[in-house]
Amino acid sequence: MTHRIAIVGGTGPEGRGLATRFALAGHAVVLGSRDRERAAAAAADVMAVVTGAAPTDQPRGTVSGASNAEAVDAVGLDGLVVLTVPFEAHRATLESLAPALAGMIVVDAVVPVRFERGPRPVEVPEGSAAEQAAALLPGARVVAAFHNIAAEALLDPSRVLHEDVLVASDHAEATAVVSALVTEIASLRAVNAGPLRFARYLEGLTVLLIGINGRYKTRSGVRIEGLPEAGIVGGGGTA
Repeated sequence: MTHRIAIVGGTGPEGRGLATRFALAGHAVVLGSRDRERAAAAAADVMAVVTGAAPTDQPRGTVSGASNAEAVDAVGLDGLVVLTVPFEAHRATLESLAPALAGMIVVDAVVPVRFERGPRPVEVPEGSAAEQAAALLPGARVVAAFHNIAAEALLDPSRVLHEDVLVASDHAEATAVVSALVTEIASLRAVNAGPLRFARYLEGLTVLLIGINGRYKTRSGVRIEGLPEAGIVGGGGTA
């Protein structure tokens, strides 16, 4: 299924990396930013990478740029919104977009982290960035996902991603939609990590991985052993 996907705060490495992989899978992506011109320039760079990637049987999608609000409006209620803003901008960004996000599936990939002689977790009163999003967006279906894949790996179309994406949400249908989106990215597998309250562990695991990758000068990810080979594990986030 082809999706329209808005990436809010999408001009950073993680947003551009996800846009690259979504467009390679055939989706229509709108990169959002506070600066419309910056978004347009980043979208052009991503589209050049997508166009120049090795040919496949999969039709390529598109990448365009807009302001954050315009990006959300462009994909409509049937689209998906992915948050990749820095955590310090998380609350303000969601508060400004809350009316437009009502009724939508919102994928929160934000990690509360600061860097002080290495990565350190930031305490979030709600428990996690994703839970903060759910508190600020009572009309949206919030899903925590896409935290644990290194941006550099996403940005390189030639790199095969033999990793799992852990998906946490309190909405079964949204979990299924996002999990299916994960599996459309070559070699990725979606794993149902349970309810949204477990998002704090997904985000914390990312902080741990950042430190490991820094020490070993690599781009390690997450792979859960012993699971069925089916792409979507489980059906909802109620455990």
